[in-house]
Amino acid sequence: MKTTAGAVDALHPRPRRLNPPGLSESWRRRLPLLPALLVMILLTQVPFVMSIYYSLTDWHVVPPGPRAWVGLHNYGTLFSDSFFRSAVWVSVRLTVIPVIFSLLLGTAFAVLLDRKFFGRGLIRTLLITPFLLMPVVVGLIWKNQMFNDLYGVINWVIGKLGGTPLDFVSRYPTWAIAVTLIWQWTPCRMLTMLAGLQGQPQDVLEAAKVDGASAWGTFRQLTVPHLRPYGELGILLGTIYLIQVYDLVAVMTGGGPGSTNVPYFVFQRSIGGGWEFGQASAYSIVVVIASIIIATLSLRLLSGLLKGEEVA
Repeated sequence: MKTTAGAVDALHPRPRRLNPPGLSESWRRRLPLLPALLVMILLTQVPFVMSIYYSLTDWHVVPPGPRAWVGLHNYGTLFSDSFFRSAVWVSVRLTVIPVIFSLLLGTAFAVLLDRKFFGRGLIRTLLITPFLLMPVVVGLIWKNQMFNDLYGVINWVIGKLGGTPLDFVSRYPTWAIAVTLIWQWTPCRMLTMLAGLQGQPQDVLEAAKVDGASAWGTFRQLTVPHLRPYGELGILLGTIYLIQVYDLVAVMTGGGPGSTNVPYFVFQRSIGGGWEFGQASAYSIVVVIASIIIATLSLRLLSGLLKGEEVA
């Protein structure tokens, strides 16, 4: 048989793949991805490197002038700027408050939707709708239809109850934006927690029921620990997005007193009228570094969650 096979190969040699000279198997697999990698580097990393360079200079566009190298001076004066410290505090509040309340409300809605009842599909679709709207539309809806002191829905209810209408956006700008963010991001947290609830082992729940555990005891001792990775993932991913919120601030308050967060502060210092691109670049680099740290934590958590699912 070997002689016959050798004779066949000698008469009809098999075609050999022509490999590019000097390229290993791994590099030949990566070669088709290089154009996409180069485009990604061109669109993301080159602007980031240029921002780092600008943050080390004193660059004023209006009035126009040359860029003067100042080194780390912009970073040295970062936290001595009282307006920047105020913007950081607003960013913390606009991140922590919506993340916590959206997680709590999302978990409550997920527990309700995990039960079977008539019209569950319709209710689930209606609850998801806020997350599908554009942020600018969400800001306009809440500013004009909900918080307006003349014809807003909330003030209409307050008037019917005998209270005095309030201009929420002007008097409580941070809370107005935070409530809007909670309304917008609760559906996302709801979907995350609902996925966790539907992935809970049913045999464990049945065993707890057979052992006489109450519904609250089962939820506290079995469901809550099971949902913990999903809650942590929701907190981290929500923090990554909410720390960069700009559109709602611009639409609802225009960066008024008590509502300017770091992204809007960077806008004001640069193309928003300040034209101090050196300082604005330094501020934006700090925000990017904070976002990278949070993104790294979230990716590690997501990796651990996926490994846990594979083991299960």
